[in-house]
Amino acid sequence: MDRNLKILLITSVSVVAVDQITKAVIVTSLLVGQVIEVFPGLFNIVHVRNPGAAFGLFNNGGAIRTVFLAGVAVAALVIIWTMVRRAKDVLTVFSLSLIAGGAVGNLADRLRYGVVVDFLDFYIGNFHWPAFNVADSTITAGVILAAY
Repeated sequence: MDRNLKILLITSVSVVAVDQITKAVIVTSLLVGQVIEVFPGLFNIVHVRNPGAAFGLFNNGGAIRTVFLAGVAVAALVIIWTMVRRAKDVLTVFSLSLIAGGAVGNLADRLRYGVVVDFLDFYIGNFHWPAFNVADSTITAGVILAAY
């Protein structure tokens, strides 16, 4: 097995595992809409079901939306696979692996629940950043590293 494939597998499988474990804890411990205040005025643990994509995009559309977003995730994974196979440096492979792991984590939710489970809620006063999860975080980190 070549270096790039090892990095892809180890990184993305680790991301999916942490993502799915944290989401399982949320799903089994909190009711949808329930909030646990962790740092008042800054951070809550919540149980939110996101039917759409980032920042509430595509929130409407039912089954067609789910199929479309799952298709986009699969297409992204195919593109990532191709890029990883051609990548020359470890940072590129690692960043793409973070993105792939996050995409698989959210795809698993979409296929299982028809929505993505989000639970990290950062806010200041009444301004709340949209709730997100581990998969979203690794996708963001991967994109930032890839851009670097």
